[in-house]
Amino acid sequence: MAAASGSTADNLIGLDPASRKMTVDTIRQLRKRLLIKEQILEFDKEEYFPEKTIRRMLGPDIGLQLIFIPEAYGGAGGGARDCCAVTREMAKICLGVATGFFAIQLGADPLLVGGTEAQKEKWLGDIADGKALVAYAVTEPDAGSNLAALKTTADPVFNDAGQVTGYRINGNKQFISNGGYADFVTVLARTPEGPSFFVVEKGTKGFSPGKGEEKHGIRASNTSPLSFDDVWVPLDNLIGGVPGKGMKQANAVFGYTRLMVAAMALGAGESALDIVIPYAKERIQFGSSLSEKQGYTHKLVVPHAVRLEAAAAHMEEVALKFDSGQQDLEVEGSISKYFTTEAANKAAEDAIQALGGYGYIFDYQVEKIKRDVKITCIYEGTSEIQQNIISTFRWKKTRKTKGEHYLSIGAEMEKLDLSLPGAGCGAYGLAAKALNETIMCAHENGLTRKQYVMFALADMMTHVEVGASLARKADALARARRPEADKIRLMSRIFASETAQLVARNINTILRGTGVLDEKTISDFMDAVSYHDLNRTCQNVINDMDDVADILFRRK
Repeated sequence: MAAASGSTADNLIGLDPASRKMTVDTIRQLRKRLLIKEQILEFDKEEYFPEKTIRRMLGPDIGLQLIFIPEAYGGAGGGARDCCAVTREMAKICLGVATGFFAIQLGADPLLVGGTEAQKEKWLGDIADGKALVAYAVTEPDAGSNLAALKTTADPVFNDAGQVTGYRINGNKQFISNGGYADFVTVLARTPEGPSFFVVEKGTKGFSPGKGEEKHGIRASNTSPLSFDDVWVPLDNLIGGVPGKGMKQANAVFGYTRLMVAAMALGAGESALDIVIPYAKERIQFGSSLSEKQGYTHKLVVPHAVRLEAAAAHMEEVALKFDSGQQDLEVEGSISKYFTTEAANKAAEDAIQALGGYGYIFDYQVEKIKRDVKITCIYEGTSEIQQNIISTFRWKKTRKTKGEHYLSIGAEMEKLDLSLPGAGCGAYGLAAKALNETIMCAHENGLTRKQYVMFALADMMTHVEVGASLARKADALARARRPEADKIRLMSRIFASETAQLVARNINTILRGTGVLDEKTISDFMDAVSYHDLNRTCQNVINDMDDVADILFRRK
């Protein structure tokens, strides 16, 4: 059962742990009877959108879409943690199918955040009853993710009394997931008052989906252009009933939807490792298994397992914030999406390398996972857009709080280092404080005008915040005496080394690469931020990777 906001001691939205586990177990069963490997490969090979299969997943026997529909409208009332868990598990099976499912949730979001009660009862009710595939129609051919460049228009239609009775929509949308099959779409169009969301139902005169795109990956999903040629919709189809609220409604869900993309990428990355690790234990090269060779384990597996674990810790932490009712989590969603999608993409790429020639062959699936997961670095805002968001907002927050944001993380990590030794918390603390000083230095010397500097800062910010999440998870597991506590502590220590060295490397790039500061100023700055101590955090990291490999490959 779902816990409504304010109805539990912890004031959390979402399912209880047992119900969440039952839902995830349901998805795992789909792998055995509805989404078996042979079918998934066939969907990909033929670029086939499995409409009947997805509609069956929405039917009364399975009803996966109920997870994101509030109980008031016939759903299960799941929260962010539940949706992340479901999306992550679905992506382990097939990211293309997961995209088709995610598009339904994305298309419902404008209704969830801005719809009137009547609109929610009608259209969310249809989704809950399994009657509707949905699409989210925002992206345009020339605008991409820049909503300010919106060209699709919605002109009001008046009656004789001068009252608005509906709107006529004209324009084009591009790269719309489920666009060719949706029973209705939530489309963003510009009214005289500003951008507004409308519901446009399948079969409406003038509304036509184009031919599905032929894609590099996620070939089991449908991605279509949409055309709106003088499409008339009644006033009741204006989401929220008041024009000009569309941008606010879109911004309200960006952090959340980007978190869901992180969950998709995480599932795909984990599925690649689930193929690579057993293969390495069985494959014998030069007298021993690949799982015994550091060139394999320490290059192609362990770093990715560590990063994906760090990504999971951050994703879970942000999801918990959403379920606690916290607002303004756009930057946290961007950090989660940026870090997880890039980590999963690299994990999938190295999975091909790890399997050698077999990795390049269709039947072994890792090349499909690589083709699929790349899109997560692109849709819902490219990695570069996320870097812009992260660096701009965190730079402004650092200045506004006079350094409080990262100094507080640094102090937290230093304190945690005393109670949780061996998790790299001291390195995280050192990195957070160095990051804070670098932001201040970049600001004072006008370096924030250079986009490359902002991207370098974004990478530092992302690693520090993701690393802090992993350290907190290690601490929570240790306190609870959970069996996986030692593994997460080890992984946190390895990721702390990576974070500290990335911070050191980017400091050098920012200060020297811009050519603005003289050598003495740079040298003094590096002494002030303990630059050499940051580099020394790699102490014993190869042995730590040996220990993680022992756990992953069950070598002892």
